[in-house]
Amino acid sequence: MSEPRSVTIEGNEAAAYVAYRCSEICAIYPITPSTPMGEMADQWANQGAPNLWGHVPVITQMQSEGGVAGAFHGAVQSGGLTTTFTASQGLLLMIPNMYKIAGELTAAVFHVAARSLAAQGLSIFGDHQDVMAVRGTGFAMLCSSSPQEAHDLALVAHAATLESRVPFVHFFDGFRTSHEINRVELIPDETIRGLMPDQLVIDHRRRGLSPERPFIRGTSQNPDVYFQARETVNPYHQAVPSIVQGIMDRLADSTGRPYRLFEYYGDPGAERVIVLMGSGAEAARETLDRLMGEGERVGVLQVRLFRPFSAAHFMDAMPKTAKAIAVLDRTKEPGSAGEPLYQDVLTCLTEARAEPGGEGHSDPPKVVGGRYGLSSKEFTPAMIRAVFEELGRPAPRNHFTVGINDDVGHTSLPFDPDYVIESDETYRAIFFGLGADGTVGANKNSIKIIGQESGIHAQGYFVYDSKKSGSQTVSHLRFGPRPIRSTYLIQAANFIGCHQFSFVQTTDVLRHAAPGAVFLLNSHYRPDQVWDRLPGVVQQRIIDLGIRFHVIDAYGVARAAGLGRRINTVMQVAFFALSGVLPTDKAISRIKSAIEKSYRRKGDAIVERNFAAVDTALAGLQAVAVPRQASRDDALSPAVPEAAPAFVQQVTATMIAGRGDELPVSALPADGTWPSGTSNWERRDLSEEIPVWRPDLCIQCGNCALVCPHSVIRARFYHESRLDDAPEGFRSAPLHGRGFPEIRYTLQVAVGHCTGCTLCVDACPGRSPDEPNIRAINMEDKAPLLELERNNLEFFRSLPEADRGRVDFSTVRGVQHLTPLFEFPGACSGCGETPYLKLLSQLFGDRATIANATGCSSIYGGNLPTTPWAKNEEGRGPAWSNSLFEDNSEFGFGLRLTADTQRQQAETLLRRLDDQIGPELVEEILDAAQDEESEILLQRGRMAELRTRLESIDSADARHLESVAEQLVRRSVWIVGGDGWAYDIGYGGLDHVLSLGRNINILVLDTEVYSNTGGQVSKATPLAAVAKFAAGGKPTPKKDLALQAIAYGNVYVARVAMGANPQQTLLAFREAEHYPGPSVILAYSHCIAHGIDMRFGMRQQKLAVTCGHWPLMRYNPVLRNEGRNPFMLDSQRPRASLKDYADREIRYRVLASTNPQNADRLMALAQEDIVVRWGVYEEMATRGDAAFHFAGAAKEARRDA
Repeated sequence: MSEPRSVTIEGNEAAAYVAYRCSEICAIYPITPSTPMGEMADQWANQGAPNLWGHVPVITQMQSEGGVAGAFHGAVQSGGLTTTFTASQGLLLMIPNMYKIAGELTAAVFHVAARSLAAQGLSIFGDHQDVMAVRGTGFAMLCSSSPQEAHDLALVAHAATLESRVPFVHFFDGFRTSHEINRVELIPDETIRGLMPDQLVIDHRRRGLSPERPFIRGTSQNPDVYFQARETVNPYHQAVPSIVQGIMDRLADSTGRPYRLFEYYGDPGAERVIVLMGSGAEAARETLDRLMGEGERVGVLQVRLFRPFSAAHFMDAMPKTAKAIAVLDRTKEPGSAGEPLYQDVLTCLTEARAEPGGEGHSDPPKVVGGRYGLSSKEFTPAMIRAVFEELGRPAPRNHFTVGINDDVGHTSLPFDPDYVIESDETYRAIFFGLGADGTVGANKNSIKIIGQESGIHAQGYFVYDSKKSGSQTVSHLRFGPRPIRSTYLIQAANFIGCHQFSFVQTTDVLRHAAPGAVFLLNSHYRPDQVWDRLPGVVQQRIIDLGIRFHVIDAYGVARAAGLGRRINTVMQVAFFALSGVLPTDKAISRIKSAIEKSYRRKGDAIVERNFAAVDTALAGLQAVAVPRQASRDDALSPAVPEAAPAFVQQVTATMIAGRGDELPVSALPADGTWPSGTSNWERRDLSEEIPVWRPDLCIQCGNCALVCPHSVIRARFYHESRLDDAPEGFRSAPLHGRGFPEIRYTLQVAVGHCTGCTLCVDACPGRSPDEPNIRAINMEDKAPLLELERNNLEFFRSLPEADRGRVDFSTVRGVQHLTPLFEFPGACSGCGETPYLKLLSQLFGDRATIANATGCSSIYGGNLPTTPWAKNEEGRGPAWSNSLFEDNSEFGFGLRLTADTQRQQAETLLRRLDDQIGPELVEEILDAAQDEESEILLQRGRMAELRTRLESIDSADARHLESVAEQLVRRSVWIVGGDGWAYDIGYGGLDHVLSLGRNINILVLDTEVYSNTGGQVSKATPLAAVAKFAAGGKPTPKKDLALQAIAYGNVYVARVAMGANPQQTLLAFREAEHYPGPSVILAYSHCIAHGIDMRFGMRQQKLAVTCGHWPLMRYNPVLRNEGRNPFMLDSQRPRASLKDYADREIRYRVLASTNPQNADRLMALAQEDIVVRWGVYEEMATRGDAAFHFAGAAKEARRDA
């Protein structure tokens, strides 16, 4: 037998390693945090890695988790060894099939990275709410607490399901286990094969559907037999505990790692015992060692097999000396008598006492239940000690919470946050980085580099929110001579690396520094300058703790090496040089090997640039002499300005500062309703450079404001007299156009929100005649301009907003003067989606209701602590909500139904109150045209008069009319989401909503990939492109959603690309919204997942159109009634090859480097597809109007509306 191999990997990979080997079929769909398991399986299959029986498993991505469940059911019913990986809402979509699979006694395994469910809000983080929702399906449920257990128990699940015929859910805590990197001893294939007997595999196959031995399964049963049939499975479930324990024992014989269904750890005579499952058990054991060392008689009972719950095994494991038991659940079931594990334990103990001669306690223990750790909330030794202390009270509190401050229900246990039990023999490091700056990736490499060393154990865990690149990330790394079980964040760090200088001003980065720690700061200030740039509170902490302080200009080193803003390699080298965890020479050698492995597929140039950064990093590392006293006495910069509203000051600011855990229950909205426009108060200061306007070169075209992904560039026109109060250095120019001699124009940048993407510079057509590289807007160093531009911005905001009734909505030049009601989103720098949402908000935001599918746009659009959907000066703005991923079309359709219904009610009530309100006003309201902005403004004026008159009418009808009268102003309903939603999981709903003919507007932000979950293939992914789950290049063409929608005849359809033709984009938005029936806009959205230089994202959009990959078009059914062709092709014939476009994107280039022959083949097919599709479009554009079916569509839609 081969020797076990030790590797340093994350929990997801540890589980997938076994699942892949034990399976023939993997049906998958991406969902955080389980997605990496499917990605790894796809990658191994693409590399030709075999399973235990020498075959390469089939990896199939379905259109949704419901689709996965159906395919899974079919695969196991026909005798396939099948697995899947899922979480959260995805698992819930599988519930109907799970009952079937279990009811049919079919061997199968679901691996679940357990996660919160969307309730008052969505959360991608870990707890047990999802798995608790499936506990009644009939699946056995096996829980792991660490990456090693996820590896071992994955095998137990696969082996036990074959032997028992009961399907298994194998679950572990999302993120805390799934994404924790730790040392795992891999089970040799011979051992895995030994626990998967061939005869059981053959028996499973023989039970499958086959015409060679036909039978009927899945019958419809009646009351006479259904009940009895339901009871037939009892012997199979009753046998599961013994089967599982037997397999655990055989695994222990081979690996030396024993497992029990219920594992007790602690004092054999313990009087106080905690019962729990999952990663919390690891921290509980660590805490227990400390408490027992202090003489405490305590213990922990870890549950591994949750279903079937074996009372006999539980009672055998529980010490008979226990006087008080706390059962901790990582879930919440509102309205129940207690959470699931608590109920099971209580039932178990009660029944044991009731049985004659049973093994119950003669003096029954007190049993209390508690909740902890929802949504990856920390579960620390201090909290565990607090639970034990509560158990020591004469009357322990029941149904408690721990880890929060519940000042409403008063359920929370107090705990001492200063109780720290970090081991001195473990080296602990914390790194503060910025999403997409490479910090997390570099630290994962560091963990694996150090984990290769014999005798050193390593652990890595990474904290980040759901936002896109640009938000703060915090990496927690531990290294030591013993296995590391600390499943909580570092509380006393020996090393702290801060990769962004701005964090020192706003974040308490030294909060968890241990005495004598090393502090590494990325700073462009020299060692003799940097001290005075630190806030006084930071200086004092460095002095008090004796911290050794070093700086490095990582951006300078990275730029010199050709890496731009990618500083991860530079900071990684500095860490190894300062920490001493490995000899520097050995560390640098290992770093270069990791670079070679990580980046070789992206090209030699990237590898060489990273090598250059490694070689020059040490020279840039410098020590800072720490004075004996602080030179400043100031605190950290406030998270929000003093002018912020009370809620933002009290709640939002606390979250921005990274102290959201301290907020009490009473501070949070009970129903998930949060204020709009809070992103305005957050100053992220991410960019070192900002765009600076040159009025003398500007042609006032509005392009820069239009393409700005974060709405930081604003334009206003105003009377020149306003400049009397302008600060020195405020820029302005005469407004272009005749008839405005006294009107000035200003373009202003919100400096604190700019991410430095440079899209504005690339889009600017204004150039200096003397210096071609100088444009009307240019990037300059922010530091010397910061104070000036902040003053300018404050004055700019005092200028009056444009009168919407006088702005030309039909041109980009005009639209720049409309205030965005979508501002400063937490999207990637240079995002291709957000400019479209900003445009939507400018045109229709003050009367828009938006249904947003889960995905990138829901995360940067609705992820706390701040949200970008804003209000105008009148308090109006987009009303935004996210339901789920798969149901967004139906959700938005419901918004439309209510709007239409309430409008009809309002019209009826108006007519009923005609005499009291006044016939003239009623007639004006009902007959008012609302096609133009000026007409809508007039209708708002009538509504103000209506409300005034209703106040004097004392009747129920008047009160009802007041509640629905707002619908008399034309409501604009938008359904927004990405291509994963529109083309895949939500396509059925989208298609159905289009067929119903209601006035809804659908905006598809098409990145051609599942961007939010990391770049998986969708039906929108083009032929020949590489994506996750399509590592060998997508072999089929992109689905043409435009043609499918056009097939209805009464749907307005447009395909747009702002970077190619902004005027056509604007026109399409306005036509779609004006059209009285359903509309669809497909918006090309360049994405960081494409592997492009995001600075030139708009340029890439133009190239996508030029090569024919993304033909611009509009289909307007209104034109058909005018005797005109409704199909308009808005772009010219292809003038470049697809390869010209594809060569600028890594998603295409990577295949050329890994499999050039296949890349050439797929590229030729893709080019051919462009020619064929273009021919179809060109033919449609030259048809006569009679060639288009459903001639009366537009007319009927308009009449019905």
